[in-house]
Amino acid sequence: MKNRKTVDTGDGIVAESSEWSFGGKVPESFTDHVSKSVPLYNLGQNLITEISEFFVTPSSTIYDLGSSTGVMTAKLADKHKNKKCKVIGIDCEPNMIKQARIDNPRENIVYKVGDILKAKIVKTDFIVLYYTMQFVPPKDRQLLFDNLYKSLNWGGGLVVFEKVRAPDARFQDYMTQIYNEYKLEVGYSEENIIAKSKSLKRVLEPYSTQANYDMMHRAGFKDIMTIQKYVSFEGFLLIK
Repeated sequence: MKNRKTVDTGDGIVAESSEWSFGGKVPESFTDHVSKSVPLYNLGQNLITEISEFFVTPSSTIYDLGSSTGVMTAKLADKHKNKKCKVIGIDCEPNMIKQARIDNPRENIVYKVGDILKAKIVKTDFIVLYYTMQFVPPKDRQLLFDNLYKSLNWGGGLVVFEKVRAPDARFQDYMTQIYNEYKLEVGYSEENIIAKSKSLKRVLEPYSTQANYDMMHRAGFKDIMTIQKYVSFEGFLLIK
């Protein structure tokens, strides 16, 4: 058996093939890494904070599921600090929550270590999954969408941002090449790009736009709109 090689996926984050992890020392450089890796990442967060104003009331509890280092969580908390509502950030990685408490503490935020598939969500008006669903095992995604639908008050909003697959092989080829060129432009090497792709085998499993819509519809959502799109990265707004 060959020894498994740990390689640099960029920004000093190392991983083995099919062994990408959000634990260990990854949280220390994760914010910079993901901001570079995902096109329009910061703009997407800002867009979500603006959209949240249509849903959040003074009595609301906002959920950021898969909150990582708490950047999105903190932006929501800052946007609604005068409403005195509570923002809850949940992530399964203890080191991510630890980093969030260091980097983005707020009086109106509660950070929790937990599995979002098992999290108890009180009836709420606004839920965010910012590039989170794509890391949920495919067998569990429909169940999670079902639970999120049940957790929303009538008229509540769910925002889901995801990496998506193209509808056919030709478009997928275009999207892959454009994304690789983007990563080269922001400073990643060809070795970084290949290493990151290999590390995400089995860990990141994107669905197509249509497959995401199908799950959303099966959960009960009827009012759905794409609010941001850059090649293979897409944001959806769902209203119950």
